[in-house]
Amino acid sequence: MNLRLYTGKDNIIQRQLLTTGNEEFINAFQKAFPAIKYNNTSKSEDESIFSDLKIQYIHPALRESATTIEKAKKNELPELINPTDIRAIIHSHSNWSDGVNTIEEMANECIKRGYEYLVISDHSKSAIYANGLNEERLREQHRYIDELNAKLKPFKIFKSIESDILNDGSLDYTDKILETFDLVIASVHSNIKMTEEKAMSRLLKAIENPYTTILGHPTGRLLLSRNGYPVDHKKLIEACAANHVVIEINAHPRRLDMDWKYIDYAIEKGVLLSIDPDAHSLDGFDDVQYGVLAAQKGGLTKENNLSSFSLKQMEEWLMNNKLKKQKTGIYLENATVNPH
Repeated sequence: MNLRLYTGKDNIIQRQLLTTGNEEFINAFQKAFPAIKYNNTSKSEDESIFSDLKIQYIHPALRESATTIEKAKKNELPELINPTDIRAIIHSHSNWSDGVNTIEEMANECIKRGYEYLVISDHSKSAIYANGLNEERLREQHRYIDELNAKLKPFKIFKSIESDILNDGSLDYTDKILETFDLVIASVHSNIKMTEEKAMSRLLKAIENPYTTILGHPTGRLLLSRNGYPVDHKKLIEACAANHVVIEINAHPRRLDMDWKYIDYAIEKGVLLSIDPDAHSLDGFDDVQYGVLAAQKGGLTKENNLSSFSLKQMEEWLMNNKLKKQKTGIYLENATVNPH
């Protein structure tokens, strides 16, 4: 593609198309439609290009590859997820660990924003730097959440934890403690300078843990400051499929982890994604929008996103997911299904 500066004399529709796709997409588009004529209309949108060509509209987020054009010709492009499709805040930290706000303040903010439930997932006991919760404080927090749920009903707060994946891949609570959570987010926070072999061994063991519900920020990257540890994304996704584990799309703008490039493979393998803000304050809820934008590039739909589930759907999914683990031998024999 010959790149050049566009002037005000250029057709705005042509300009929108040529500046919202990458080189592979634009070259493939021009090759597929060499006789295309850009309409000189007063419209400011580029939908008219696709309607004139009688193919499905290609959202700018999907203008990354030639295969997208072929899907558009067959009307096979997905209806992309939007911010309004997010129905809950999953992965959030309160002032019980390193967050700013109380759980009640976070719940009330969720209600104000129209969310149906909150998954509170403070840091676990190994995260001493983040005031992680030991077993005694966990019991206190769970009693507090029970009180809030009675007070705020029908809104619901789910009991969760962001459990550290230790160096050997185990989680940092006993099975007896892990059983007390509605769901568990497993994440790496320490010893992050690893080879791919070490990282994969550690992550796979955590994924295989019967109490792991969501794999949090899978590579641990911090954009513009820290590369993530190297992983084989396809093997991780396949392991999550086999063990009924959700993969997080951490929506914090410094993470956006898992990277959008692997979303289509996760969908292909039947793995749920979850757009989560990793919020440490009420303002952190706003980060959901960044996760949605990244997810759109990967072709994510609301049906494939856990945080788009209604409260009833979430309760049913949690119960069914535990049953699946039991039936496939993943879940421990003494584990109980507690739909709350």
